Amino acid sequence: MASATERKSKVYTISLPPELAQRAEALAQRDSRTMSELFREAFRAYSAQRARATLDEVGEYAATRNPKGYTEADVPRLIKEVRAEKPRRRKARSNG
Repeated sequence: MASATERKSKVYTISLPPELAQRAEALAQRDSRTMSELFREAFRAYSAQRARATLDEVGEYAATRNPKGYTEADVPRLIKEVRAEKPRRRKARSNG
């Protein structure tokens, strides 16, 4: 049975070097934020940066495959090509 005080978020413990901890605390205080809010925002920014980097990599790869760009008509052909390049993996069957 769940208690009335059950957390809706997961708690992590992190460690920072003293200088970085001081900078983080100063930022949180300057922006009137908690340390949790500061680290949540840092993770969101990092995650967005990684997503952007991935999209850029995909865009660079795509540009080498078709320098003139793709159209909607190219999509079925491209799907076939990509699927043909990937080795097929069979799903394991359960015997029970």
